[in-house]
Amino acid sequence: MNQINTGKFIRNTRKEIGLTQRELAEKLGVSDKTISKWETGNGLPDADNMLPLCAALGISVNELLSAEKLEGEVYKSRAEENMIDLMRQREQAKKNIILSCIVGAITIISGVGFLLIALMLAMPLWIKIILICLAIIVIVFGIGVACVLDRDAGVFECPVCGERFVPSMKDYVMGAHTLLKRNLTCPNCGKKSFCRKRLNK
Repeated sequence: MNQINTGKFIRNTRKEIGLTQRELAEKLGVSDKTISKWETGNGLPDADNMLPLCAALGISVNELLSAEKLEGEVYKSRAEENMIDLMRQREQAKKNIILSCIVGAITIISGVGFLLIALMLAMPLWIKIILICLAIIVIVFGIGVACVLDRDAGVFECPVCGERFVPSMKDYVMGAHTLLKRNLTCPNCGKKSFCRKRLNK
């Protein structure tokens, strides 16, 4: 599923039926900023908004996911393709989360290992400094890779307005977090809250 193509399809279909972004937003109970985000390919409607959006535009969910009007046999084959695509996205998100955990664990073990060797064994000062620097590089690089993998695996859902979004790397890293939630600012409602991680975009 291509977000840019889906966004263009939403925009073109909305214009075909003579709705402005604000009018469509009012029908769905969202902001016109959200409609603009969908139409520019910077996000997709979440599960709660998908059916109302399709009803307002007079299209099916299958057509929305395919980003085109479908008929007959094409409709059926695209439905199957879209289901497989969604399953692949979910599986890839799970793999990214697992890989993120593995990278994080290896990073911590390696970094702590280098530090312990540098601090506990007798060796020249210059070797200790090299090991400590190596430990810092491994930890920073490993955490960076783990953060990128985890951030890109799915989206975060705002508990206030239900908006699903991918935060900037800065917001992601700086946000306090628990195992499944992260304190982020929603781009839709502007509220800062603990947003839950979701695998489906």
